[in-house]
Order: sequence, then C-alpha cells, then structure tokens
Amino acid sequence: IQGVLSSDHVHMFVSVPPKLAISDLTRLMKGRTSHKVQREFLHLKKRYWGCHFWGRGYFSTTNGAITEDIVLQYLDNHTANPTD
Repeated sequence: IQGVLSSDHVHMFVSVPPKLAISDLTRLMKGRTSHKVQREFLHLKKRYWGCHFWGRGYFSTTNGAITEDIVLQYLDNHTANPTD
C-alpha cells in the first residue's frame, strides 16, 4: 500500500492474503529487489557477489489495534523526519 526508505531500513505497509506466509512474502520481496538493484547498479553486484544484499532479519506486525489511517500517517511523518 505504501512504503518509506531510510538509510538503513525500509518500512512497508502491505496487504497480504491470509494464505501467503509473511516469511515467504519477505523472501520474495528481498530476492526480487536485490536482483533488480544489482542488475541496475553493476558496482553493487560486484560488491555483494556471494553475500547478502539485505539483512537476514525482518519485523512484521498487524495493524489490528490501530487504523490504516494511523499507519499511513506514521509513514508520512517518517518521510518528513529522515533521521530515523
């Protein structure tokens, strides 16, 4: 739905069908984005050859306790304050 890039992490607000495991979604997103970035920026391909492009971990939570508007507002504020 929306995402924000920081210097050392990525925030993403996604809608995932219940049949798809979060670990599988994360693996697919990290794999595809790593491939695309390294294909576009050849110096990164050489630097990360045989290494992990993304960190091995991830954090996931649901937005059941808060509304979608609050999550989107947080992401907008995160963009305005890039020090985080």
